Amino acid sequence: MDQRTTGQRRPSVSDDEALSFHSSGRPGKLEVNATKPMATQRDLSLAYSPGVAVPVRAIANDPDKAFDYTARGNMVAVISNGTAILGLGNLGALASKPVMEGKAVLFKRFADVDSIDLEIDTENVDDFVNCVRLLGPSFGGINLEDIKAPDCFVIEERLRAAMDIPVFHDDQHGTAIIAIAGLINALHLTGRDLASTKLVVNGAGAASIACIDLMKAMGFSAENIIVCDTRGVIHRGREAGMNQWKSAHAVDTDRRTLADAMDGADVVFGLSAKGAFTPEMIASMAPNPIIFAMANPDPEITPEEVAEIRADAIMATGRSDYPNQVNNVLGFPYIFRGALDVRATTINEAMKAAAAEALAALAREDVPDDVVAAYRGQRPQFGPNYIIPVPFDPRLISAIPRAVAKAAMETGVARRAITDFDAYDRELRSRRDPIASTLQRIFDGVRREPKRMVFAEGEEPQVMRAAVAYVNQNLGTAILLGRDAEMRETAREAGIDLDRPGLELVNARLSDRVDDYTELLYSRLQRKGYLHRDCVRMMRNDRNLFASAMVAMGDADAMVSGVTRNYQTVLQDVGRVLDVKPGHTMIGVSVVLCRGRTVLVADTAVHDMPNAQELADIAIEAAAMARKLGYEPRVAMLAYSTFGNPPGERAQKVQEAVRILDGLEVDFEYDGEMNADVALNAEIMEQYPFCRLSGPANVLVMPAFHSASIATKMLQELGGSTVVGPLLVGLEKPVQIVALGAKDSDLVNRAAIAAYDAIG
Repeated sequence: MDQRTTGQRRPSVSDDEALSFHSSGRPGKLEVNATKPMATQRDLSLAYSPGVAVPVRAIANDPDKAFDYTARGNMVAVISNGTAILGLGNLGALASKPVMEGKAVLFKRFADVDSIDLEIDTENVDDFVNCVRLLGPSFGGINLEDIKAPDCFVIEERLRAAMDIPVFHDDQHGTAIIAIAGLINALHLTGRDLASTKLVVNGAGAASIACIDLMKAMGFSAENIIVCDTRGVIHRGREAGMNQWKSAHAVDTDRRTLADAMDGADVVFGLSAKGAFTPEMIASMAPNPIIFAMANPDPEITPEEVAEIRADAIMATGRSDYPNQVNNVLGFPYIFRGALDVRATTINEAMKAAAAEALAALAREDVPDDVVAAYRGQRPQFGPNYIIPVPFDPRLISAIPRAVAKAAMETGVARRAITDFDAYDRELRSRRDPIASTLQRIFDGVRREPKRMVFAEGEEPQVMRAAVAYVNQNLGTAILLGRDAEMRETAREAGIDLDRPGLELVNARLSDRVDDYTELLYSRLQRKGYLHRDCVRMMRNDRNLFASAMVAMGDADAMVSGVTRNYQTVLQDVGRVLDVKPGHTMIGVSVVLCRGRTVLVADTAVHDMPNAQELADIAIEAAAMARKLGYEPRVAMLAYSTFGNPPGERAQKVQEAVRILDGLEVDFEYDGEMNADVALNAEIMEQYPFCRLSGPANVLVMPAFHSASIATKMLQELGGSTVVGPLLVGLEKPVQIVALGAKDSDLVNRAAIAAYDAIG
């Protein structure tokens, strides 16, 4: 259900990897950034004393002004006491902090909602409720998380009654909303309606009760829902193991076991445990059964097991390695986004139902190119294997908040009305750039088509860790080049296990392919001053040459190098074996991610001082790379001047490059020459109404390598940006070169990109 826990077939993560991720750099996953300038004494006077007194008085006179003058309207608290952490149980408030930080990161990442985690060290319901209630003025919403049942029911109910902001226990309602969205579509596909469908829910915990409540609110007949727990059917008159929440859903029935309940059922929801559904139970269900096996980490029954029993079932699980994943990240960020934007006092059943309906409707629409890119050109279509949208669908940010905001307004819980929903849609879309999911999409794409990756510098410990991670994350086979004894000794000292399926060690000197690779190299260099014996020595001693030859001759799909040698040296080695792809230009492209916005910068690796023709070629390659990553390119040809002002000789080659593109009639937006602020700032761009870009540029073609390199490195160090690259583009075979001393995570990311490039 929740994306935090997936099944055994998920990409495994070692303890060391997880601890390194959370401790590297600044510990944890969150930091606080100021949204106003703090550069001058006047800035400080406005931000604090004496200027801050003005909004203080305004809020004292009108509390709603806090939404206008503070961050309250975009701030959600993620709160837990650690009594039900993931599938780990009651480990305490402090142990829950990594999870709550992660939830806060997802809020920001997917819906641009600022969030802070709060861990409350008490299991006393009264103390917990009072603590949260008294913190109310600080936040625009409360997301409760990982609180054991039945305490979670009581806590949420009491806080909703006491507070005038949304209080939402995601473990309950998030799962319910996503599951019911899928159910709506499954019913549509099987020709059923809510009122007459017979449904069994196995499990009577927080998520189960929330599913039942929402289904009834949306039109399910109470008498057609049978709930089971570990003691069997929850029926009227039963006393053992009952509480008020179970009793609310007891029905008159003579069925007493789960098997009895599932006989003839149209739908079964599993929120229980692995193996709870037997083949006999599935076989007894009605024609075209709908099976949501949502237990984590392992479902009640797997799709493979169901397929052996009957071919007419529609299935969903909580796992990412099967179709139709019930993933909470499809819900909570966007639900709060909509609620916050209308300053809702609560998240009611109508808002939840609206979110479920919007999710269901989204899955029935044509899939956009951004999603197609993640499927490597395969367009998912509404049907049994696609009843729930995927998390990286960029339409989620506009579809779900819009529906939630409308429902809040219609039910009278909104303190602020949205009058122009078209403008609201545009605002929402600007909050989340679809390319920010690039790395996750790439990893997902490679897992569907794993590749053989050769890591040229196999004796380096970070390279070994990267190779192990590549295998563990189900990206394919990893090949480490190096001397066997040295690799094993380094691995032993570093605590790295190299003896695992999918990991191969290759010694270039001892390989039975070295002679073939040498002949390849000699055929390319014999007229460039190299003797055969030179090529023998080079191939046996230079692992970049050996790795390149492996890729060239199909013994590997792609390669990664650069940890021990600088970029240009590795590029020179690779160029001795591999050619530029016919009709293409080799360039370096850096992907810059900053505050939810993504820009590709080129050329950051190859061309030093490109001429006009080379600039045009760079633009074409960079635009193609943007499309490959799922982005519709808007290319800005940058210079120190903007459309002739100030004039100068250096700007002329950029102007000429634009004219060359005009003559080629390329299929992407481009314009120039222009300065970076014009290219990236819509308001400044409006001063040039003749500009051919429909919005801020997402591909920047730099006038020279040095300006590209300087700009990306400054953004990385001073601007809080994440820079991925330079990515090598245009070679006939996939090669990626990392920076000297790159970390294992950098290597894994670059290997995944190279493998992605190797797919069809």
